[in-house]
Amino acid sequence: MKHANRSGFTGKQSFFVFIASMLLPLFSLAATSSSGDSNIEQVERGEYLARAGNCMGCHTTRGGKPYAGGRGFKTPFGEFFSPNITPDNETGIGHWSEEDFWQALHFGKARDGSYLYPVFPYTEYTKVTREDANAMFAYLKSLTPVAQTNPPHKIASPYDNQFLLFLWRTWYFKEGVFEPDHSKGEDWNRGNYLVQGLGHCNACHTPRNVWGASQDDKLAGGEIMGTYWYAPSLISSREAGVGKWSTEEIVQLLSTGINSHAVTSGPMATIVRQSLQYLSADDLRAMAVYLQSLGEKHSDEGAPGKTQPMPERVRRYLALGEPVYEKHCQGCHGKSGEGVPGVYPPLAGNRAVTMTSPLNTIRSVLYGGFPPVTAGNPRPYGMPPFQHIIRDNEVAWVVSYIRNAWGNLGSLVSPEEVDSSRGNEF
Repeated sequence: MKHANRSGFTGKQSFFVFIASMLLPLFSLAATSSSGDSNIEQVERGEYLARAGNCMGCHTTRGGKPYAGGRGFKTPFGEFFSPNITPDNETGIGHWSEEDFWQALHFGKARDGSYLYPVFPYTEYTKVTREDANAMFAYLKSLTPVAQTNPPHKIASPYDNQFLLFLWRTWYFKEGVFEPDHSKGEDWNRGNYLVQGLGHCNACHTPRNVWGASQDDKLAGGEIMGTYWYAPSLISSREAGVGKWSTEEIVQLLSTGINSHAVTSGPMATIVRQSLQYLSADDLRAMAVYLQSLGEKHSDEGAPGKTQPMPERVRRYLALGEPVYEKHCQGCHGKSGEGVPGVYPPLAGNRAVTMTSPLNTIRSVLYGGFPPVTAGNPRPYGMPPFQHIIRDNEVAWVVSYIRNAWGNLGSLVSPEEVDSSRGNEF
């Protein structure tokens, strides 16, 4: 008969228990290490995705702590302030769960179940996958908490009514995770996901109706609400469509803010500086492939029509702008608007100058034109502001002249349009 020791195990059993007790800590250590590595990878991926979505851009006020919120957004419906999304328990998302974050991103609902206003672009973020949403949440939870109480929204009546917001969502919001088009390639689908979902390009580059909802003509261009800037069409070859560009040229513009065809300024320069320049080469190429396909589908460059003779009154109005151009612009942009390659953009044949809305050209003259500082273009050349040098009528004259000189053809600009274009600098 075998005798048990004081532990209640036989000798042979005690031996196995001893071996197990020696090995168990090793297994536990390996499991902990694996879990830790997995969490680190998720946080790093979340940081990348948050950068791709430019979350910091909206959730950081000028001079403020990153992600602590407080940035104001003026709209026709009131002024909204971005919330604190650092993991502070009292003023941030410290008590939020993954499910709470998913509910906000995918369904446009606050932690308490109330509806969020679409100044937060959940209309696009709804396409973000659950895996990516969880990674972004893991990154935000890893940040240093910042205790910062931000101003409450100042929503005009009757738009502060949740029932009206419910009706708006019923008419204009359709939730749903991005679904790939299997007839397209991997690059195209990844680019579609980044442009239409995480990158929320529609939020700026799509026209909106009187209720602030994006219209069906996606990426067809529109004024950016509350900024006094125009986001050009990404499907029209007359504005910012890139169907005829190479993927390398598109990647260069997205990553550096400049290429041989164009220079980014205003809000787009900010997006390049804060977000796009940090994307991987694969993701930039995917976006380029997708944007290129849109331009190919919506090419609207027909045969040039016969130019009508210019009325004398128009000729006289444009002549007022020529001496203003010679005095303030010609030194950089050239006598014939040819510019200096890689330094000063040409104005002759420049789509940014001749597109339907003159808003961006007016604001560039008033407030200056500043390409982003990027790793690929660390010392960009900028244009100084002229609002303190020339009057509104002179701005109107020179912009009208630029839009119609050297073969350009655009509408005339009035001093009243210059005055109405003034607003918050981006």
